[in-house]
Amino acid sequence: MPDAANQANMKLLLKNIRLPVTGFDVMVDVELPQQVTAIFGPSGAGKTSLLDLIAGLRRPQSAFIQLQDDVLVDTNRRISVPSQLRHIGYVPQDLALFPHLSVRQNLLYGHKQESETNPVFSFDHVTEVLAIQTLTQRRVTDLSGGEKQRVALARALLSCPRLLLLDEPLANLDAGLKAKIIPYLARIKEEFHLPMLYITHDRMEVVALCDEVLEMSRGRIIRQSSIPDWNAPPAI
Repeated sequence: MPDAANQANMKLLLKNIRLPVTGFDVMVDVELPQQVTAIFGPSGAGKTSLLDLIAGLRRPQSAFIQLQDDVLVDTNRRISVPSQLRHIGYVPQDLALFPHLSVRQNLLYGHKQESETNPVFSFDHVTEVLAIQTLTQRRVTDLSGGEKQRVALARALLSCPRLLLLDEPLANLDAGLKAKIIPYLARIKEEFHLPMLYITHDRMEVVALCDEVLEMSRGRIIRQSSIPDWNAPPAI
């Protein structure tokens, strides 16, 4: 497990990506050096498919994916690290919580033992950061939307990840709940120094949380910008 400073500077290379999806191919060739990168674009642009590929949930036609010094995928050399060995935390749109289990049981699903030797990712620290200590004995079905979101984030962190993938984590929340969850996401950024890919349609979330933006349309990256450049008013 790299230290926090190295994690924050971790580079993700996505080269020679070709992933067929319905209607077009996702074709990406980009280097992501920033801590938090937003993937921004319309529905159906291939954003989730790209995250699934990075997580090891989809098989590409071609790809080279490198996280720091580790090659995760290289189709030319027939390398494909299994998803469970990539040390990537993923929060999907539907959160994928188990409704028949308690919050604690959900949190411990996929919990990596090494997180207890790394105080940053310990059970106590993660639940404290996301303020869910009092929820651990409750059933998932008894939680509010915002509480479920925090539990899903905590479960991803307890896998002791090197990279965090967030697929529209606030999409199902109203404006009031979004405003309450954004500070938790900001604290994750500050406390864990994890590189993150963050899919969203919301410009406010991008500006509040991210360091750079990839804009996608029909499987292509049409623009890569720093937040100051992306958020700057148009020249008169």
